[in-house]
Amino acid sequence: MAGGFAKDGAVQDQIDATIEDAVERARSRLPQGESRSDCDECGALIPEARRKAIPGVRLCVGCQEEADRQQASASGFNRRGSKDSQLR
Repeated sequence: MAGGFAKDGAVQDQIDATIEDAVERARSRLPQGESRSDCDECGALIPEARRKAIPGVRLCVGCQEEADRQQASASGFNRRGSKDSQLR
């Protein structure tokens, strides 16, 4: 039940859109193409097991962990606002 100017289901629509955006963003970051034998960042050898497990891999485990940390710190912003802010 929506109140005010919001239509019924507006909150769920917003949640669904947020999830769709996150899935699309995750898919766009998946590696594509042929895997590299050495890391693009540090030049370290990428083990064959990693290259087989993740087609298109470009970074060694250490550099990938650092890239993931940087990505996580940059993606903490929810541009649609939180549910709490919508209920006030």
